Amino acid sequence: MTTAPPIGGQAAAPFEALARAFAESFTDRGEVGASVSLVIDGQPVVDLWGGALDAAGHRPWRADSVVNVWSTTKAVNALCFALLVERGLCAYDDPVVRWWPEFGAHGKDGVTVAMLLSHQAGLCSFRDPARIEDFYDLHAAAMRLAATEPLWPPGSRSGYHAISIGVLAGELFQRIEGRSLGQFIAETLAGPMDLHLTLGLPPSEEARRAEMIAPPELATSNRVTEMNPSQVAAFTNPVVEPLLPNTAAWRACELSSANGFANAGSLARLFGAVTDGRLLSSETLRAATYERIAGIDEVLAAPVRWGAGFLLNTDGLYGPSSEAFGHSGWGGSFVLVDPARRMSLAYAMNRMGTDLVGDPRATALIAAAYEALGA
Repeated sequence: MTTAPPIGGQAAAPFEALARAFAESFTDRGEVGASVSLVIDGQPVVDLWGGALDAAGHRPWRADSVVNVWSTTKAVNALCFALLVERGLCAYDDPVVRWWPEFGAHGKDGVTVAMLLSHQAGLCSFRDPARIEDFYDLHAAAMRLAATEPLWPPGSRSGYHAISIGVLAGELFQRIEGRSLGQFIAETLAGPMDLHLTLGLPPSEEARRAEMIAPPELATSNRVTEMNPSQVAAFTNPVVEPLLPNTAAWRACELSSANGFANAGSLARLFGAVTDGRLLSSETLRAATYERIAGIDEVLAAPVRWGAGFLLNTDGLYGPSSEAFGHSGWGGSFVLVDPARRMSLAYAMNRMGTDLVGDPRATALIAAAYEALGA
């Protein structure tokens, strides 16, 4: 056991268990630097941070520090599409080809916005050999994917589009709304709500960035030993290295699937504005979180329930509430939204764990939050 570093921020009196669980991640679970935040009825009741931005421990984590939250970014992506639905710019049942005719190649003309967001389009990566750099030219990558034959009949199953959904969603969003997802987030959400949240990270914000820390065996190619063709595509074509967020090229692009930079306070406040009705009507929220497909995911090889881009609570991943949803990121980060309790809980860290689901730090934080709520 090690000594917990100084922890900044505040936790309201009923939530000492959540503060303890956060501190114990440093003493018992190998935490390096992290933040956790709980918002109820639109108000932060816990907002804590601690540890270091770097493995050497030279740069302390502060209130405005940010880190790459990997696939937790997908929750923000899903929210942006929900905002398009809220504003009447599209509907979840609209076909993608309404805005993107080329996408219909090889029998994909029936794919709807909801099907795309729920990983049913069969485009979990390229069919031909690819490098990670191919994802950095978003438009070229999107057109290449649009021309690709799907890996399974669209709508027949889900298969997690780990990186490619950021390319596909980014292209579709810009065709519908006119702005890139990164620009939309900056102008519509981050700016007005004073959030530390960006797709990619401008060089001007480097001083606030946490270094990603990961064991060498954590490459996506090591996740499973015997892979089906969809897993081969998603995990190895190309291989995604866990330390990519430490490279300037990764931070220079806008991948709404995986390279959001944020902290827990900003994520919890953003989705707190969902639970209290400031951002979405109850009708749009129901449509966004309506179960679009459920079953064993073709890529994740685990039971998954998908809303329109949101990961719906399965097997207690997000606690005891059947209404909870959100998204988790590679290595442990997550945002959890529970409309029934009007709460949002978020966690962001720089030392990546090896558990594909159920990171022990995340599990402990979720359990402590619900314990405090009497659930």
